[in-house]
Amino acid sequence: MADSLRDQLLKSGLVQKFKSETRPERPSRQPQPVRAPKPPRVSAPRAPANSDVDLARAYALRARQEKDERERIQREAESAAREKKERKQKLAAVLDGKALNSAEADVPRHFPHGNKIRRVYCTPDQLSRLNRGELAVVQLAGRYLLVHREIANQAHEIQAESLVLLCDPDAPGEDDVPADLVW
Repeated sequence: MADSLRDQLLKSGLVQKFKSETRPERPSRQPQPVRAPKPPRVSAPRAPANSDVDLARAYALRARQEKDERERIQREAESAAREKKERKQKLAAVLDGKALNSAEADVPRHFPHGNKIRRVYCTPDQLSRLNRGELAVVQLAGRYLLVHREIANQAHEIQAESLVLLCDPDAPGEDDVPADLVW
């Protein structure tokens, strides 16, 4: 930045000096008219000669900081993915063989999950126990599993979003419709 634009273009090789600058000036044969002296130009203060070096260092520092930030974000994402995978494995180990889903179940129990109404099929006995809060519904790998309340609490401690439905028998009803109504 210390050099003028012209000097910078010359250094970079984009332009060549004009022929008049490369040849020594010849005295002209005609006398030059006398001109009044020009007032001095006020120019902005020039930056020190090492400003290009400082600018290069600033760009290098900025690039290094951006690279470090990208690497930090990637490490955090990998760590979060690893922790999520470990929680899923623990949840699968806790629920392994403890699901009470029955192949003969024919009574659907509807419940909200996400933005949709989902259902799990259970027997009439399981439906009444589910509505009393003795059983709960837990989601694992896209399936809804009926489990005992204690197992559901363990699943909730491992991964809170896995517990989908756990009725509180002491809670007042939200409306006049009983929970065991089949629709």
